[in-house]
Parts: sequence; structure tokens; C-alpha cells
Amino acid sequence: MIDTMARVHPDAKIGNNVTIEPFAYVAADVVIGDGCWIGPGAVILDGSRIGRNCKIHSSAVIAGIPQDLKFKGEKTYVEIGDNNTIRECVTINRGTAAKGETRIGDNNLIMAYVHIGHDCVVGNNCVLVNRVSLAGEVEIHDWAILGGHTAVHQFCRVGAHAMTSGGSLVGKDIPPYVKAGHYPLSFVGANFIGLRRRGFNSEKIGEIQDTFRIIFQSGMLYSKACDLVEAEVPESPERDEIIDFIRSSKRGILKPFNPQKKDDEIE
Repeated sequence: MIDTMARVHPDAKIGNNVTIEPFAYVAADVVIGDGCWIGPGAVILDGSRIGRNCKIHSSAVIAGIPQDLKFKGEKTYVEIGDNNTIRECVTINRGTAAKGETRIGDNNLIMAYVHIGHDCVVGNNCVLVNRVSLAGEVEIHDWAILGGHTAVHQFCRVGAHAMTSGGSLVGKDIPPYVKAGHYPLSFVGANFIGLRRRGFNSEKIGEIQDTFRIIFQSGMLYSKACDLVEAEVPESPERDEIIDFIRSSKRGILKPFNPQKKDDEIE
């Protein structure tokens, strides 16, 4: 059902059982999948590709022009998967020539006032809490949770099942399964509560913790610690995922928490 007070371009491709509420705007080069709900005043701009059963709330702006001075008006996209909830005043920018698209997976909860910059990749089953800000070309892997007001620096990655505390400033990569907090942002342990909720058994969580003890508590360089993990921790997909993530990092990996340093000290 398209309300008579909504503005929907006739060239937009609208699926079955889509509701578009009053004062929403849908541009010409837009695809909206079956079962979606577009709330009052939402703005869906050219380049939007939205999957099925998504809910886009009031004043959200999808596929806004990138906030990147290198952007020259090239044709780029926002690709959004299925079953996403995008709350009030969220902004998701289009890609640039760097990647051509900003991509959001399936089953994500993107809370109010979140900003997702150009060429970002957000996986599946993630939660971005209120006012999270992702700079350009950030990667958020599956099942990650970013606490409210978390700000992520350009090109950083947050691994699968990782979690940040509210107000985190992310300037380094956060490996999978990590719980990060404090200032400067630091490794504070495995995200064992989240892992239990997602069906990881005690043995598997123990293996992840053994890996982290070597990497973050041995005092070794991360490259050497990864070698030791391979030698001492039994092979598993989780172990290899952590090692591969660290070895492929370009931004560097966050440091372990130092209890001798106060949170308000600036390095």
C-alpha cells in the first residue's frame, strides 16, 4: 500500500505487499523487495537496493551522496539484504569508486541516528546501537555488537561476534570474539556471554580463551603469538579465523587492557 501523500517515482521497482507511509520519498533508481515497510518521512534515494521484509523508520536516508571529497558523481549503490530494521534518522551513504557500493547483510538491527559511511560492509545479525558512526570503508563482521556512540575510524574492521562498550573510539581492528572496552579501547576478554547466547559450548569458548591468553597476555608481538597459537592450540575454525584476521590487519590490532593506565589518560 502506497499512501497518496508519499512521493514514489514511477520508475522505482516496488515489490509485493510493500507499505510506504505518508511523506516518504522514493527516487527512480530504487528497488524495494517484498514485504517492506517504509515509514513516514523516510528518504530512499537513487542507488538503493533493498531486500525483503525490511523496516525503514521515519527520517532515515538511504543512499545519500558519499561524504567523500574524492566522489565525482559516479554511479554507485547501497545494497541492503533481508529482514533488516533501520530505525529513525539513520543515514547510509552510497559507495564510491573505491568499491562501488555500501553493503548491509541480513537480519541487522540498526538503531536510531546511526551513520554508515561510503563503501562500508556490515555483515549479518549485527546490532549497531544508537548513534554508532562508521567512517568510510569500515567492515563489521557477522554478529558484532557496537555499543551506543561507538565511532569507528576509516578502514577499521570489527570481527565476528565482537562487542564494544558504549562510547568506544575504534582506531584499530578488533578481532573476532573479542569484548573491547575502556579508553584507549582495549581487549578486556572474550565475549563469552554473547557466545553462549549463540550456542557456543564451554569447550569451544575455552579454546577461544586459550587463544586470547597467548595473543593478548603473553607479551609477545602479535605475529609471534599467532605462530605460538598455531603450535599450541588445537586447530579449529575459530582459532584460524582469529589468526587470519590478525595477520591480515592493515590498521593494526587493539592492545590488551592495562590496569595501571587510567581511562582518562591520553597516550
